[in-house]
Amino acid sequence: MKIVRTVIVFDAPDLEVESNFWAKVLEGQVLRDERWHSVVDNTGEWRIGIQLNPTHKQPDWPDGDQQQQIHLDLHVEDALQSHEDLLRLGARVLLKADDIYAESGFQVYADPAGHPFCMGWGHPTSEQLTNFLSNK
Repeated sequence: MKIVRTVIVFDAPDLEVESNFWAKVLEGQVLRDERWHSVVDNTGEWRIGIQLNPTHKQPDWPDGDQQQQIHLDLHVEDALQSHEDLLRLGARVLLKADDIYAESGFQVYADPAGHPFCMGWGHPTSEQLTNFLSNK
């Protein structure tokens, strides 16, 4: 089997809201179909699919009874600026970081349809990644 692409797919009751949110976060564009939207980045890579599901129920993770269904980790360079960007784009905080000014950490958000995702920073550092890649 040769896999040519992997795509994370989110169900959403509102294709426009969900796909526009992720297109802005990933700095991409939305390819639209009646029941499916694809978020494609500026290099032409298909990043995320959004499937229409009018009966989608939001998970109440991390503290509720309904467990998470899937989540993304978005690793960022500037936690505070990225946090502000995410809120401006329509995300909401589910679990606050202990200290958003710390050298490393994470914070849990939900997108407009309620899908949880994490914003992490400082782990591993850019220097650690560069060293790891150069030693391979």
